[in-house]
Amino acid sequence: MSETMNPNQEPETKTLHRALWAGRTMSAFVVITLVADGTIQLFAPAQIASMLQETGFAMDLTHVVGPIILTCAILYAIPATAVLGAILVTGFLGGAICAHVRISELGSPPELISLLLGAMTWGGLYLRDPRIRAILALTN
Repeated sequence: MSETMNPNQEPETKTLHRALWAGRTMSAFVVITLVADGTIQLFAPAQIASMLQETGFAMDLTHVVGPIILTCAILYAIPATAVLGAILVTGFLGGAICAHVRISELGSPPELISLLLGAMTWGGLYLRDPRIRAILALTN
């Protein structure tokens, strides 16, 4: 029995392949950024002391926040826990945005970076996970 090939199938497969790699790239950027931030929080908190002081957080909180960031990044990087990771990353970044809004730094670079990372978190997951695309269908 011969199978007939749909001429539209090949471009659709290429599109899905490109979307998958774009999603992986976006997700990798998010993970690398979070791991870098978490590592700095744990091992070089003096580098971010002025930012912590501006936002009103104590220096000793870096030993709590660092592992939280790293845990979020790890959960997001693992496909089986990526949705939970994305939810936690979004919550963490939302808290970072809130800290800057609280001190009247609306539109500050850390706030914009947090917003961009949050969008990239879900954008990357959307592009690499067909279950998320099914739930958040952007087209009919």
